[in-house]
Amino acid sequence: MKTLIIAEAGVNHNGDMALAKELIAAAAKAGADLVKFQTFIAANIISRSAPKAEYQKGATDPQESQQEMVRKLELTRENHLELIAECQKQGIGFFSTAFDQDSIELLEELGGSDILKVPSGELTNLPYLRYLTRHGKRVLLSTGMANLGEIEAAINVVEQAGTPRENITVLHCTTEYPTPMEDVNLRAMVNIGKAFGVSVGYSDHTPGIEVPIAAVALGATVIEKHFTLDRSLPGPDHRASLEPDELKAMVQGIRNIEKALGDGIKRPSPSELKNKPIARKSLVAARSIKAGEAFSEENLMAKRPGTGISPMQWDEVIGRTAPRDFSEDELIEL
Repeated sequence: MKTLIIAEAGVNHNGDMALAKELIAAAAKAGADLVKFQTFIAANIISRSAPKAEYQKGATDPQESQQEMVRKLELTRENHLELIAECQKQGIGFFSTAFDQDSIELLEELGGSDILKVPSGELTNLPYLRYLTRHGKRVLLSTGMANLGEIEAAINVVEQAGTPRENITVLHCTTEYPTPMEDVNLRAMVNIGKAFGVSVGYSDHTPGIEVPIAAVALGATVIEKHFTLDRSLPGPDHRASLEPDELKAMVQGIRNIEKALGDGIKRPSPSELKNKPIARKSLVAARSIKAGEAFSEENLMAKRPGTGISPMQWDEVIGRTAPRDFSEDELIEL
């Protein structure tokens, strides 16, 4: 099964459309399936008194509020049209997370994607969940900061709103930028799938590329990863993002793991069949054997190549008589 790989540009465009288009080109070159932005109206989602997160404070103007910081990263309707057109030009799918009702309406009007994303911060926002998922489209439900009870409640709301469970993919996530390795807990992703009978994925904020690749090995069907053109750029998410070469390496690593996972049936692979007679063994004469002599533990050995009688037939051969003379190391025949 092919993993859906989402290159999360998010707000790493810094409000600059030229930079946003460069991000689209980089995601396409890396081989991602979708490039994702964020659609919001700051005043609709953040109060004037809301503080910044610690990771945001160190990467942005310390004098501005969270709402002021986010307002500069808003994308207009015209911006969205430009980005959708650029995605079509670059041959990559456009995707965006809507954080408020007006933004949901905008994305529905533009028809940019058949997939909807619930960000971790909205997992406990009941009216938002109902409104977003009312059309039954495929939903990615991100679960940073959540426990199993909160995930179950959100799934129930989404189902009751009209989205069948088979259209829900729950993304395990840790809402810290970057996420310490000891806080990843990838096994939780596996347990979410078992607990709720849903497809699972992983929205990653760790440094590097090994954790999302490991998530695919554990069954993730969707991977989301932040990326930037340059981690040293100003802005809240650049420091916890991959640069283009790293994004490309992650995509290639995931595609390799998909091939390596296979179908689960244990059998000789086409590439190893040629080595089977070379590596396996056959019954051979341990010394010269005369015709009519009984085969015994003293005059038989198992040696390469594996083109004769298998050593697994040892008990069947011991005690039988040699049909002819055999020289040392000669393959035994019956």
